[in-house]
Amino acid sequence: MSQFPEHLADRFRRFKFRHFAPNLDHYEELAQYGQHPDVMVVSCCDSRVDPETLFSAMPGELFVVRNVANLVPPFETSGTYHGVSAALEFAALNLRVKHIVVLGHSGCGGISACLEESAARQSEAQFISNWMAILEDARREVLAARGDQSIPELRSRLERLGIKTSLQNLRSFPCIKSLESKGRLHLHGAHFEIATGQLAVLNQGTGEFVSI
Repeated sequence: MSQFPEHLADRFRRFKFRHFAPNLDHYEELAQYGQHPDVMVVSCCDSRVDPETLFSAMPGELFVVRNVANLVPPFETSGTYHGVSAALEFAALNLRVKHIVVLGHSGCGGISACLEESAARQSEAQFISNWMAILEDARREVLAARGDQSIPELRSRLERLGIKTSLQNLRSFPCIKSLESKGRLHLHGAHFEIATGQLAVLNQGTGEFVSI
């Protein structure tokens, strides 16, 4: 039987001393009254991009679902497992969040795999290529207009187009579309540059990402 990583145990002890203990009232309130976040974030699994850190959020303030390349699949009911879809439904109908943010980032490995189709060439990769197929149309669009752009430039374009694709897929969910049309839910796209700390937010009127 493998042992729990000691460095994680040590960090948990530090968390209990430095963060939990000084905020005990807050945690007791969360335990008693449950969570009431008004923002959901769809973020990448990438360990370098943590929504709670980026937005200085306390526990209970953000409802976060993370997956490879921060993707939202289109609405469909024919499959067996729908982890992202279930989280979206719970956030919209049960938690009644007011905002859903699709948060992408620079240097995304999932986007690179999609762009170069490298995941499909790995014999042991059974899931990544199917998941990244959500961006197949976007990938073709980027490659068709590539010109003399470098791979990093193409990846950056696909990262942003992926955010737009996920927003489009969000609106394919009947509950999301209905709540948005009533003004009870607002959808946003954002892209974080790891090296510079820059956050750019999608202007859905112009289709451009604007730094804040």
